[in-house]
Amino acid sequence: MLPTASEPADRHITKRKPEWLRVQLPRDSRFSRLGSMLNGLGLSTVCRSARCPNICECFSTGTATFLILGDVCTRSCAFCNIASGSQPAPPMEDEPARVSKAVGQMGLTYAVITSVSRDDLPDGGAGHFARVISQLKQEIPGLTVETLIPDFQGREESLATVLTSGVDVLNHNLETVPELYPRVRPQAAYHRSLELLDRAKAWSISSANGQFSALRTKSGLILGLGETRNQLRRVMADLASVGCDILTMGQYLAPSARHHPVMRWLPPEEFSELAEIARKEGIPTVFSAPLVRSSYHAHEVASAEATR
Repeated sequence: MLPTASEPADRHITKRKPEWLRVQLPRDSRFSRLGSMLNGLGLSTVCRSARCPNICECFSTGTATFLILGDVCTRSCAFCNIASGSQPAPPMEDEPARVSKAVGQMGLTYAVITSVSRDDLPDGGAGHFARVISQLKQEIPGLTVETLIPDFQGREESLATVLTSGVDVLNHNLETVPELYPRVRPQAAYHRSLELLDRAKAWSISSANGQFSALRTKSGLILGLGETRNQLRRVMADLASVGCDILTMGQYLAPSARHHPVMRWLPPEEFSELAEIARKEGIPTVFSAPLVRSSYHAHEVASAEATR
C-alpha cells in the first residue's frame, strides 16, 4: 500500500536501486544507426538529454522523442537532467525540416515532439512547435503527432498556436502533486498546468465537428518524490475533472546526487494499484509501471485510448 497522508513519505527509502528497475542494455546495430543518423542531422532527443532508462529499447526499435528548441532549459526543475540557463541559443530555422527528414528516414507513423521550456521567447516557443508539426503533417501523410509541451507561462495565444497546428495528442505533464511544486517545480504552477489541459480539452470539444479532429489530452506523473496516496488521488481527480484522456505514471530516478533525492521506491504492484485508482477517478487510459515515462510506448498507449 502507498503511504497515507499522515505517514512519512520517506519511510521506505533505500539507496540501492531495486531489482525491478534494473535495465538490460542491448545495443544492437539499429541502436547505433539511429544514434548516428540523429547526430548527422544535428537533432536532440529527450531520450539522451534526460537520461531516460528506456533509451536502448526505444532506439533499438527505431523510435525516439525529438527535443526541439535547443537543449538548454530556462527552468531548473529539481528532478530533470536537462541543462538549465537563462540565455539559450535562438531557435534553429531549419529544425522543422531536419525533424521531418528524420521522421521520414525512421519510417515513423507516430512522432513525439517535446521541448525545453523557453521562457525567454515571447511565445514560449509555440510558433516553433507549430512549424515543426505543420511541416511533419505536410510532408508525411497520415502521420500522427504527439506533443509534450511546456506551460507557455499560461499564454492562451501560445496554446492556441499549437492546438491549431494539426497536433493529434497534446501532452502536458503535471509531474507531481501540488504540495511538492515549491521544491520540485519552483518555476511552474500546478493550477496553471491544470488549466492548460482544461483549455486544450475545451478547444477540442468545440472543434470536433469543425476543421480539426478531436484532440486527445495526456499528462504524466513521476512518483517517489515524497507524495502521499491522498495527494495523488486528488491529482487524479483533478485530471479527470478537466477531461484528461491518458495518464502515465513511473518511478522517479534521480539523475545525480545534485538532484532531488528518491524518497521512495514503489514496487510494480503498487503502480498497478494506482492505475486502478486513476481509472476509478475517471481517467480512461492509464499506463503505470516503474519504468514508464510520458513518451514511452506512446503510439501503443494512444492507440489503446483511441479504441475505447
